[in-house]
Amino acid sequence: MPRPKTKEGLIALSLKNFKKLNDFVDSFSPEEQNAEFPAGTLNRNIRDVLAHLHHWHLMLLKWYDVGMKGEKPAMPAKGYTWKTTSELNKKIREKYSRTDLKKIRKDLQKSFQTIQKVIEQHSDEELFQKKRYNWTGTTSLGSYLISATSSHYDWAYKLIKKARRTQPAT
Repeated sequence: MPRPKTKEGLIALSLKNFKKLNDFVDSFSPEEQNAEFPAGTLNRNIRDVLAHLHHWHLMLLKWYDVGMKGEKPAMPAKGYTWKTTSELNKKIREKYSRTDLKKIRKDLQKSFQTIQKVIEQHSDEELFQKKRYNWTGTTSLGSYLISATSSHYDWAYKLIKKARRTQPAT
């Protein structure tokens, strides 16, 4: 499916990719869901990947709240730049490293629903007009939402699929 250009397309692809990711995770046994990935990936297991998605949802929601008040959000997060996102992602992994998969999945579902509500309250123009909001710079709100939803879910699906394909049988 091509990159969304409408609210309807964004909602549809976001829902489709989120469902595809969750169905894929559900296709594994509990042991497989909690198994470590082969060495060489930042996110070491499914929990880490889903926690990463959840945390980026939360960051986007914070940017949105601050930005829509006319203020400049710290993006991607306070103390980090877009060039240091790998360090931020390591911090995210560490933050959730002791949280169980069941809680992460529940939190991810909740943040997903909150993001969907944000999308729902905007028109196509509000979502996809570039430079409409000062806080989104030269891009559109929709671009940020695509990155944090449908594109990110597709990334997660592919990462888990690759890790499972290269993982030795248990």
